[in-house]
Amino acid sequence: MAFEIPSDLNPALMPVAWLIGHWEGGGNGQWPDGTEFTYAASVEFTQVGQPWLHYFMQLFEIDAAGTPVKPLILESGFWRSRADGALEVVVAQPEGVAEIYYGQSQGGRIDLVTDAVARTETADVAATGSHRLYGNVEQDLLFTWDRGTADSALQPYLWARLGRRS
Repeated sequence: MAFEIPSDLNPALMPVAWLIGHWEGGGNGQWPDGTEFTYAASVEFTQVGQPWLHYFMQLFEIDAAGTPVKPLILESGFWRSRADGALEVVVAQPEGVAEIYYGQSQGGRIDLVTDAVARTETADVAATGSHRLYGNVEQDLLFTWDRGTADSALQPYLWARLGRRS
């Protein structure tokens, strides 16, 4: 699907404009104990003329036929961009984790590293840090997410390939 830059796009978002839209696909993951899983994914980046994007991601457990059967991971946040490609990203997850990332967009590649991770007292995951990589590859959105926890060093967590739906 062809992408058209919105006429009201804030100039600071030009380095990440290619993200805007709705993406769907599937991926693989690995829990800290080594258990592997597959999932369906939906990611949405929206803009409203400000120098930030709203970000929303949902991952679903799938059955043997690839049909989503229940929510797996959910997060929402904001991607703040500057015209030079520098990024500040704030993400929150209902499991009780909030993360602040700093990074850089260069062409169709985005690298993000956590600067801060906050957890609620009852957080489901003792997350301690993350590295995320996003790429525009053959018109698809590819991403990887490495995550560390109190019980494990930074390790591969999620990876996926998503196609643009809008």
